[in-house]
Amino acid sequence: MNRLQSELHRLYLLTSPEEGGRLMDEAGQVRAMVLELAAPADWEALSKVWRGVQLDLGWPAPAIAVSGLDGLQLWFSLRQPVSADRAAAALAQLQARYLPDIAMPARLRLSPSAAGFAAGLVPAEQAQTGNWSAFVAPDLAPVFVDTPWLDIPPGGDGQADLLARLEGIKPDAFDALVQDVRPVTVAPMLVTQPTGDVDPRRFLQQVLNDETVELALRIEAAKALLR
Repeated sequence: MNRLQSELHRLYLLTSPEEGGRLMDEAGQVRAMVLELAAPADWEALSKVWRGVQLDLGWPAPAIAVSGLDGLQLWFSLRQPVSADRAAAALAQLQARYLPDIAMPARLRLSPSAAGFAAGLVPAEQAQTGNWSAFVAPDLAPVFVDTPWLDIPPGGDGQADLLARLEGIKPDAFDALVQDVRPVTVAPMLVTQPTGDVDPRRFLQQVLNDETVELALRIEAAKALLR
């Protein structure tokens, strides 16, 4: 098991990578909750959730990811597994509290939920586009609003470094949010251009996505973005 696999297992997976690295076990329990905002991937709105859970609920910071398609995601880790229904109820509470005016599921997608959206493990190549999902640092999230993907695979060590800084939500902190909430029934299918003032990060992203730029330079841009 490499470093990235170890961190994914520590935070989100209920089975080891060697056993398939499942996000949900046979009993319908999960340790990962994913909230995705897409079309457009509005970090200004999503950051309300990222900051709010830390300031209001005392939760540790969730991971931030680009979906590889059209969205930005928050990945919440739970120290102890909970039923998918309770996780779905918690996500519904977060949506109601921080993003009540965002249309679901057109723009806001929750996993697990009863709406039929199941998040895929990050990082991963997306079959629809050939682009990659990846975890990103908080200060880089705004850079990916217009292009929430990487067109080359992210480095495993860099991804592991981002995850190593994170912790799971303690059971009592999770329970404080959902203790009085009626569970949500989860669908079975969820078992599974620079200007005069150049922004350095935006410039790097433009280099990364420009297919006319030499591959070596695009790779260096990706490394710089994911440090």
